[in-house]
Amino acid sequence: MRILLLLLSMFVLSAMGQLPSQDIMALLEFKKGIKHDPTGFVLNSWNDESIDFNGCPSSWNGIVCNGGNVAAVVLDNLGLSADADFSLFSNLTMLVKLSMANNSISGVLPSSLGSFKSLQFLDLSDNLFSSSLPREFGGSVSLKNLSLAGNNFSGEVPESMGELVSLQSLDMSRNSLSGPLPKSLTRLNELLYLNLSSNGFTGKIPRGFELISSLQVLDLHGNSFDGNLDGEFFILTNASYVDLSGNRLVTTSGKLVPGVSESINHLNLSHNQLEGSLTSGFQLFQNLKVLDLSYNELSGELPGFNYVYDLQVLKLSNNRFSGSLPNNLLKGDSLLLATLDLSGNNLSGAVSDIMSTTLHSLDLSSNSLTGELPLLTGSCVLLDLSNNQFEGNLTRWSKWENVEYLDLSQNRFTGSFPDVTPQLLRANHLNLSFNKLTGSLPERIPTHYPKLRVLDISSNSLEGPLPSALLSMPTLEEIHLQNNGMVGNIGPLLPSSGSRIRLLDLSHNRFDGNLPGVLGALTSLQVLNLAANSLSGSLPNSMNDMVSLSSLDVSQNHFTGPLPSNLSTSLMAFNVSYNDLSGTVPENLRNFPPSSFYPGNNKLILPAGSNASSESEGSKRKPRNLLIKVVIIVSCAVALVILILVAILLFCICKSRRQQERGGVTGKDINRTVPSGSGGGMVISAEDLAASRKGSSSPDEKLVAVATGFSPSKTSNLSWSSPGSGDSFPADQQLARLDVRSPDRLVGELQFLDDSIKLTPEELSRAPAEVLGRSSHGTSYRATLDNGVFLTVKWLREGVAKQRKEFAKEVKKFANIRHPNVVTLRGYYWGPTQHEKLILSDYISPGSLASFLYDRPGRKGPPLAWIQRLKVAVDVARGLNYLHFDRAVPHGNLKATNILLDGAELNARVADYCLHRLMTQAGTVEQIVDAGILGYRAPELAASRKPLPSFKSDVYAFGVILLEILTGRCAGDVITGEQEGGVDLTDWVRLRVAEGRGAECFDSVLTQEMGSDPVTEKGTKEVLGIALRCIRSVSERPGIKTIYEDLSSIYYLGLGVKGDIKDLEVLLIDEFEQKLLQKVIVEVLPEW
Repeated sequence: MRILLLLLSMFVLSAMGQLPSQDIMALLEFKKGIKHDPTGFVLNSWNDESIDFNGCPSSWNGIVCNGGNVAAVVLDNLGLSADADFSLFSNLTMLVKLSMANNSISGVLPSSLGSFKSLQFLDLSDNLFSSSLPREFGGSVSLKNLSLAGNNFSGEVPESMGELVSLQSLDMSRNSLSGPLPKSLTRLNELLYLNLSSNGFTGKIPRGFELISSLQVLDLHGNSFDGNLDGEFFILTNASYVDLSGNRLVTTSGKLVPGVSESINHLNLSHNQLEGSLTSGFQLFQNLKVLDLSYNELSGELPGFNYVYDLQVLKLSNNRFSGSLPNNLLKGDSLLLATLDLSGNNLSGAVSDIMSTTLHSLDLSSNSLTGELPLLTGSCVLLDLSNNQFEGNLTRWSKWENVEYLDLSQNRFTGSFPDVTPQLLRANHLNLSFNKLTGSLPERIPTHYPKLRVLDISSNSLEGPLPSALLSMPTLEEIHLQNNGMVGNIGPLLPSSGSRIRLLDLSHNRFDGNLPGVLGALTSLQVLNLAANSLSGSLPNSMNDMVSLSSLDVSQNHFTGPLPSNLSTSLMAFNVSYNDLSGTVPENLRNFPPSSFYPGNNKLILPAGSNASSESEGSKRKPRNLLIKVVIIVSCAVALVILILVAILLFCICKSRRQQERGGVTGKDINRTVPSGSGGGMVISAEDLAASRKGSSSPDEKLVAVATGFSPSKTSNLSWSSPGSGDSFPADQQLARLDVRSPDRLVGELQFLDDSIKLTPEELSRAPAEVLGRSSHGTSYRATLDNGVFLTVKWLREGVAKQRKEFAKEVKKFANIRHPNVVTLRGYYWGPTQHEKLILSDYISPGSLASFLYDRPGRKGPPLAWIQRLKVAVDVARGLNYLHFDRAVPHGNLKATNILLDGAELNARVADYCLHRLMTQAGTVEQIVDAGILGYRAPELAASRKPLPSFKSDVYAFGVILLEILTGRCAGDVITGEQEGGVDLTDWVRLRVAEGRGAECFDSVLTQEMGSDPVTEKGTKEVLGIALRCIRSVSERPGIKTIYEDLSSIYYLGLGVKGDIKDLEVLLIDEFEQKLLQKVIVEVLPEW
């Protein structure tokens, strides 16, 4: 017994004296980096008091032990925020699984990752890791599953990844990886799953993936791969899922691929640059279940689809297919087709009855289909026939029993809304807007459409009252009835409770009567628009109960009395103008602009201190305003005197120095003046720019400090806007020119892309430079060379450029970009320090589109005429079309200041293109944010965590520029009007057009031309339609080629009608325009 107690005591003492194992120490050290653990999963569990006797903390959450060693660490989906040192895990010598997916863990992958010899499963997806991938990755030879998706890894994939010979699943999607794919990846013979989508990979897809016999999934979508489709891959691969969409792949000889392996059942080649037709060889796709070829340049007629028995999803939208719709697709005799999308093509003819029992989704929108609606729709649940040329009435839908989503908008339907039963009993979304429907809405809509959630019959010619039970439907969430001629009192029709209506738009009708107190029962209502009716009475106080309301417009009615005292704090848009309201504006509404209350409402008072004021308040403040004006005028006069004195002083200094230089200056000293051109900007030598770069401030700030004696970061006296090349600072901001002292300050490498310019860094260093403008990525100057040639020099801001090797590689690709409507890049300079990176390009004068277009002080020349503006639009579209289709690159930074007008003819040329290819991800994001502030950023870029410019984002920016051309307004301005609060240019135009007031959008200069010239009036309205198409959602946005052709047609047909075509050789730009001009000569001119 004593011996037993002694042994037990020795065991206890041994256990108490045991030191923590290497595994435990590593885990506790990792725990120190955790900043936030919302569930306490780690922080409340990992402690040295709960360790097993064998030295492994198996009781810790997320830890799995094998004997005395940690075998797995699993911390997925915990919301952890941590700065992780992953080198610690190299101490866990028996670690098999490390999984921390879907957290907010940051850090870098250490080089010691290659020493994880036992690791088989590594999942760090959806975190905040950054930096490049370590070259030592290949040492983890046991790794079978690797997921780094959804982080911010950058740089190229190391060749050593091909040494992970056991790898079965590799997912590095949704990062910022770039460069070409290493050939070594094709040697991963055990690979089953490869996902490298949504990165920035370039070059050709390496050959050899077809030799990986086990590969089942290959997903490379959303990159920048180029070159031809590899026919050998499609024939030999064993993969079942292949997605190469969203790249720059092309076809050879007008044929997609020579064959398709029987193993492939999912093939996505959408959003590429594929050309050719499908009329021959479509039987190659007979084993596919999913085929997506949308958003390409495919053309010709559609084949008969007689051999695709297994096809379930077919998407061919936004190509250039023509001819009739193959009836075989709709009959479904032997097809399993469930989804068919042929939208955005040039299909014509009628649509036959849909007999298929498998087809559930059919999208034929945006074609040129004609005739009446089909009598039968089979099993279709979603049916979109919008934006076609269908005619007839709507009674033919009486047997559409399965349709739930129906869009027939933008057609030519006539007659009244059908009152036939039964019909569309399952419909929850019904859009009939922009047709020619007449008559009144039937009373039995709630019984005929019992599941309706969205009803849109706006912009028709409806009359009569609202159906009595329509607003009380328990399922309705959105009602769009604006722009009709409906009448009656809506008050008795409002529901007293239980309504789910979120949006109610009855504007621009002829409703009358008062609003009842039960209006407040619409507690779910977010948007209420009753504008432009004949409503009267007071606004009920029960509106205070509409707590979800974010937009309220009751303008252009006859409301009287005070405003409700406590409207929703969620209000973002508010308009009560053109009424007869009185009293004092409640405090919570005083932040809205004056246009929200006036004109009209003469008795409505805004207390002092609010953003706006009534006319009486304004009259009281006139003396004070006069005093302020006097103070401003006196201050300006004093400032002007000081500027004159400073100018005299500088003149004396310069004259003194010239006299000194005449006495003892060698030929090496330079003091030249800049020839007159774009105006007086700041004249400063590039050498002085280089000299000012030393110190702690940024180069841009130092340049101003050198010239003026103060830093722009500490003053607001200087305006650093971003005019395009050729734009200058106003005369009152001209800065003194500095003398050149050191001709050898630029000592880096100066590389040119062609032989048109011969220049040394020393010569560039001596060249006087004039500040042109500043943007998010740097400052532009006009440099004057010894031979009098001008160059635009963009000095990139520190930290935005990629590493030298990648930067040089990308810049050299610009050598092939040569086009009359694209500014030519000439070379670049790479200096010895971080902020010495210059880009050299042609100098274009007299200035940017912005400097000619906006009605602001300093505008260059008279306002542009319509034909000049239209020519600019065609020039820009032609340049973008060249970049998108000939060079396969998006512009990425399109705005009015980057459209330069060249010479007396004002030929437009796009500048600052593809800079995102030279910049880091952070630099690209900053550029896109800057575009958002200026009003040019596409919505999909704003919603993306890692936005990258695309062809469709270019189209959006071009659409905004078209709106600027039409309105003469700046995209970044906030516009206030009679009905809306502060909105940007795109929303302002959309609102005006939706209200039928599109003519009010045009620049006053254009309005005068339109009044006297029907050709101009027709052209402006057609271009407005094109602009609105460009700013649609990304899926509905057309390609630039379509936009270019449409604009060219308007331009040249307009010239032909006016008889302005005098010299065809001057106007001929490409084959398309040659054909277009010939058509004008043959068809238009004889008629006029």
